[in-house]
Amino acid sequence: MKAVPKRVLIIEDEVTIRESLADLFASEGVAVVVAASLDEAKTSLFAGPAYDLIVTDLRLGAKRDGGLQVMAAAGLVAPMTPVIVLTAFPDDDNRQASLRLGATYFLEKPVDLHVIAGIAAKHGVPTAIGPMVETPQG
Repeated sequence: MKAVPKRVLIIEDEVTIRESLADLFASEGVAVVVAASLDEAKTSLFAGPAYDLIVTDLRLGAKRDGGLQVMAAAGLVAPMTPVIVLTAFPDDDNRQASLRLGATYFLEKPVDLHVIAGIAAKHGVPTAIGPMVETPQG
């Protein structure tokens, strides 16, 4: 019997970041869905089975609260799904609003992909690079 792939939803309006995140999760056993806007994200959230991990930008294009709206929708359809919020605007109001709406992690851009890979691994989602592992110094 073939294992069901882990489902990851990436919501990011900046093309280069979206592509980097998609490449990070381009791994055997992972099905990646990307969305560039709030509307695409909502469509993806409400279509098909729940996601195992959601990575979203806090601001989506002209929607200053686009990521917050994504988290509110995710809370309706997949309240147990871990959500990683990425933002270039890490003020306390954004952090508190994100956490209230179900963000599991709140990370400031730029984010090292190894950090995201480590978070994904904690939730059983493989990545192309794997998490950074510290080795003891001898």
